[in-house]
Amino acid sequence: MRYKHVFAIPAYGQSPWLETCIRSLKAQSQPSPVILCTSSPSEFLEQMAEKYELPLYVRRGESSIRDDWNYAYEMADGEYVTIAHQDDVYHKEYAAELLKAAGKWPDMTVFTTDYVITKGGKTITGDRLLWVKRILRLPLRCPAFNGFTWVKRLPLMLGNSICCPATTYHKSLLGEPLVRSEYSYALDWDNLVQLAERPGRFICREKPLMYYRVHDGAATKACMEDNRRAKEEREMFARFWPEPVVRFLMRGYASAYKEYELSLIHI
Repeated sequence: MRYKHVFAIPAYGQSPWLETCIRSLKAQSQPSPVILCTSSPSEFLEQMAEKYELPLYVRRGESSIRDDWNYAYEMADGEYVTIAHQDDVYHKEYAAELLKAAGKWPDMTVFTTDYVITKGGKTITGDRLLWVKRILRLPLRCPAFNGFTWVKRLPLMLGNSICCPATTYHKSLLGEPLVRSEYSYALDWDNLVQLAERPGRFICREKPLMYYRVHDGAATKACMEDNRRAKEEREMFARFWPEPVVRFLMRGYASAYKEYELSLIHI
């Protein structure tokens, strides 16, 4: 690998937040290369690449989250790869914290951090959902145990408590492709469950090093509208729990969907 760590951004359309994302990655206290990847090339993306002197890689074929993420991962010539989402912002210490963990635990296959939500110009640091996810990630903070499969699976049994854009993958250990899931929405959750079965350590730095943007154009909303999210999440819960527990968990998730939709109205 040419670099220790690379940020790879799968870019779509003309996101009004892409430039903010790029600037946050270029401002890292410990610099890492940044690349842009897309399956929907445009003059806008060419301008962004030129302005910030970034390589722009174009994948031929129909856009899909799995294929676009895998392409970005493939194009990143780094031992560690962060699939940076174009709408989000990264704390200036993200790369430094990642590389510190990589030096301490060379068998680390997945690195993730805490995050906060940005919505309508406001930053949410501690709503109920964020605190629940922080509790679920507690097992990953125990180095004596976070290399065991059952420990890596614990944060994934009640939903995906690991924020996808806050996550980095050890490419030199995991190989290619990164994502093998057939899902449209729950592919990040499914992928982490698959990675948990493989040798290696999941490390969580429980410090908010990423700002996750909630907005009306998010893929989450589109998947909810055609019921893909509910169907796929039910199937994921069924891997861990008997049907009565799955029904109970899905009732809780239905309530969460409604809260998410209401939150978009007030953005």
